[in-house]
Amino acid sequence: MRQTYAIIGLGRFGGALLETLIANGQDVLGIDINEEHVNDYRDIATQVVIADAQEDDVLRKLDIASFDHVVIAIGHNMQASILATINAKDLGAKNVIAKAENRTHLRVLTKIGADLVVQPEREMGERIGRKLLAPNMLNFIELSDDYSMAEVQIVNPAFAGKTISELNIHKKFGLNVIAVRHDGEVIVAPDSKYEIHNKDILSVVGPKDMVDDFDQMTNK
Repeated sequence: MRQTYAIIGLGRFGGALLETLIANGQDVLGIDINEEHVNDYRDIATQVVIADAQEDDVLRKLDIASFDHVVIAIGHNMQASILATINAKDLGAKNVIAKAENRTHLRVLTKIGADLVVQPEREMGERIGRKLLAPNMLNFIELSDDYSMAEVQIVNPAFAGKTISELNIHKKFGLNVIAVRHDGEVIVAPDSKYEIHNKDILSVVGPKDMVDDFDQMTNK
């Protein structure tokens, strides 16, 4: 579905996000106080402007409240990030996603009303660390403090040739198998009689510790 995005801050994070959204057919307004950053995306974005998002009049003129999503991607200038977030929320922006540099910044952005706060560097570090510790866990998404979703590749011979029902994944691990990738084909909501093959990739959702235990079992 085509939606509208305003990205405030066109550094590495904001720029990469803009390119990804445009490549997927979305409408994106890029905003940055730095003319060089704006010029980098002038031929890519739907629209780009040189502006200071710390000024509420600027965001009001850009009708920031009309966008489906507003991303505050300002880098190391915490004051600018905080003021831009406050201005966007005060002007009625529907879904404000803000980038935090550290935990203190995250707490402030959360308290002033950001709908979602992300820490890209921290999240990437955690993802790489998890990948090093659990090489068969191809993807990992935190759904909450207690639950997660992960893609786990089956390399334990004891799993191959058995059905989901026979392995009793739900009872043993408290996990639900929501999809299976086999030879490039994706099977959504697989039947309990589905027979698992070596190198199959199972998408599972459930308690974090159980996801880790399941990964360890499939890695033996």
